[in-house]
Amino acid sequence: MASAAEQLARNLSFSTFSKAKALQQRIWFTLGALLVYRLGTFIPVPGIDPDAFRATFEQSQQGIIGMFNMFAGGAVERMAIFALNLIPYITASIVVQVIATASPRLEALKKEGEAGRRKMNQYTRYLAVLFCAVQAYGIAVGLEGSQGVVLNPGWFFRISTVITLVGGTMFLMWLGEQITARGVGNGISLIIFAGIVANLPSTVAQTLELARTGAIPALAGLGMLVLALVVIAVIIFFERAQRRLLIQYPKRQVGNKMFQGDTSHLPLKLNTSGVIPVIFGSSLLLLPATIASFAAQGNAPAWLTTVTALLGRGQPLYLALFAFFIIFFAFFYTAIVFNPSETADNLKRSGGFIPGIRPGERTAQHIDYVLTRITVVGAIYLTVVALIPEVLFSQLAVSQFIGGTSLLIMVTVTLDTITQIQSHLVAQQYEGLLKKSRLGGGKRR
Repeated sequence: MASAAEQLARNLSFSTFSKAKALQQRIWFTLGALLVYRLGTFIPVPGIDPDAFRATFEQSQQGIIGMFNMFAGGAVERMAIFALNLIPYITASIVVQVIATASPRLEALKKEGEAGRRKMNQYTRYLAVLFCAVQAYGIAVGLEGSQGVVLNPGWFFRISTVITLVGGTMFLMWLGEQITARGVGNGISLIIFAGIVANLPSTVAQTLELARTGAIPALAGLGMLVLALVVIAVIIFFERAQRRLLIQYPKRQVGNKMFQGDTSHLPLKLNTSGVIPVIFGSSLLLLPATIASFAAQGNAPAWLTTVTALLGRGQPLYLALFAFFIIFFAFFYTAIVFNPSETADNLKRSGGFIPGIRPGERTAQHIDYVLTRITVVGAIYLTVVALIPEVLFSQLAVSQFIGGTSLLIMVTVTLDTITQIQSHLVAQQYEGLLKKSRLGGGKRR
C-alpha cells in the first residue's frame, strides 16, 4: 500500500511546479552555478602553450588521463583552472571518514550534531588542500617535462600552477556547497554530472566517426550504443529496487473505541550507497595515477613508468583495485548512512515492530542481516556495471565517457535530482493543504 507521500508525489503536475516559486529559484540558481563551472573549464592555467599541451594530451587520452578528463568535464585536455576538479576533496572525504571509524575523538564529533559536522568539514577541507597541492605540483613538474608545453619553466611556473589549481578546486568545493544549500541539492555530484554530460555529444559523435571511417567495426559501434542503453536500463532498475520490511503497529484504544493497528513498510534500497562507491573508488585510483602519468612524460624513473602502465585503462591491476574499492565503499558508506540500531530504537519508541521479531536489539540484528544481504547484491551490481563496459570499451580503444562509470553517475545523479525536486513539490503541497485547513478552521469559527 502506498504511503501518503508517495500518493501525493504521483499527483504532482506542471501546475504544481509553476506555483513552486521557491523551487524555481533553486533550479535557476543550480543552473547558474553549473554555468559558472563550465566557463571555468575553458580558462587555461597561465604559462603553458595550449596547442603543445593538446598534442601531448592526445597521446595519452586513452589511458587514466582520459578518465580524469571525464571527471573534470574536459578541463584536463585544456589544462584549465578546474583541471583537478573535486577529486582531491572527494579523496579527503574518504580519508576523514575512514579515520573517523577508528578515532574516538572524530567519532564523538560526528555525534555532536551541526557543530561536529562543521568541524569534520573543516578537517576535510584542510586535507583536501594538502592533496590538491601535491597533485598540482606533480602536474606542474610533469608539464615541464613535456617538450614545448611550458613557456617559462621554473619555480615561478610551479608555484603559480599550484596556486591556480588549488584555488580552482577550493572554488568548486564552495560552489558545490552552495548548490547543496541554495540549489536542488547534491552539489558535488551535480558538478561531476555536468562535466560528463557536457562532453557526451562530442563523445557519441567521435564514436560514430570511428565507425564511419573503419577505425572500429561498424557492428561494434552499434553494439556499444545498444550496450549503453542496456546498462542505463539496468541502472534504473537496480537504483529503484527496494526490500520492504513490513512494520506492524498495535491496536490502540481511544475512549471506548478500539482502533485497528496500522501497517507500513520500512524501505531498504538495494543500493543504499548510491554512486558514492564508484566516485570514491575512481578518486583513489586517480590520485597516484595522475601524478605518475604526467611525470612519466618527462625524465621519470623506471618504477614510475611501470606504475603508469599497471594502472592504465583496462589493465588487470586497475580493474582489480577498482572492483575492490567499489565493494569496500558500498559496505562502508551504507554503514555510515544507515544505522540499524537507531532505526530499531525509533520503531520501538513509536510502538512499531516487525512481525515475528522482538523489538529492540533483535530488530536491529534482523535489519542489519537483511541490509547486509541486499548490499552484497548492490555491490555486485555496481562492480559489474562499472567494469564490464570498461573492459569492452578499452579493448576497442574508445572514449571513457560512454563507459559504465560515466553512465552510472549520470543516471544515478539524475534520479537523485528528480527525487529532490519531487520532495520540494510534495513539501509545498503539504504547506498548501495546511494553509487551506487553517483558513477553513478560521471561517468556521
